[in-house]
Amino acid sequence: MSSSKNRRHDGRLPGQLRPVTFQPGIAPHAAGSVLAKCGRTQVICAVTVEESVPRWMKEQQVTGGWITAEYAMLPYSTLGRKARDSTKGRIDGRSTEIQRLIGRSVRAAVDLEALGPRTLCVDCDVLAADGGTRTTAITGVYVALELAVRSLRGQGLLPAGGKSPIKTPFAAISVGIVEGRPLLDLDYVEDKDAMTDMNVVMTARGQFIEVQASGEESTFSPREFSSLLALAASGIRKLAALQKAALG
Repeated sequence: MSSSKNRRHDGRLPGQLRPVTFQPGIAPHAAGSVLAKCGRTQVICAVTVEESVPRWMKEQQVTGGWITAEYAMLPYSTLGRKARDSTKGRIDGRSTEIQRLIGRSVRAAVDLEALGPRTLCVDCDVLAADGGTRTTAITGVYVALELAVRSLRGQGLLPAGGKSPIKTPFAAISVGIVEGRPLLDLDYVEDKDAMTDMNVVMTARGQFIEVQASGEESTFSPREFSSLLALAASGIRKLAALQKAALG
């Protein structure tokens, strides 16, 4: 049933994604990059390569490579100008939380041994924010990561015909309960009024990497939790198909 009363404020159905696109090669000096767009949210995701590993890995004789991530919202990404972290002298708590989430998500999907003794630096910069910046960033990072691996193979730094260090495609999506309805891919208007808010990172095979769920001045039942997870899984499948198409 798709009557107007079931439509959301932007005309979408409850289980419908915003328009999602990927523009590869947005940062020409990066090993892999993409401009990921989800509705009006836009995030530049780039991967650069350093042919070294952190000192702690050398000291502890940990083999393989490493992946680190940084996340920032550019000053003009929101309606009111957001001051740069560099001018404040510290990274705000939200940015720290998100970049840790991105790093954990990528490392969960990558074989660090197969990566070799090098570091992949993942940078996510939000150009425009309208809800779902962290999920759009993670979804775009997978595309940038695949492009970076292709670049490493092209340079002979990874075996051309060998197994990819990326164990599985991955993506992230937000879900929530707004006015009693489970919704997929919340924009800002929906997110700020959500009774329950959840961010889900999953592999294309349907395995969970991370789930962040909270009741916003409310509680949610096990049944609602399960329905949101199922809704998120349907969104991840759609995103995985779009990622695959973008990578050709």
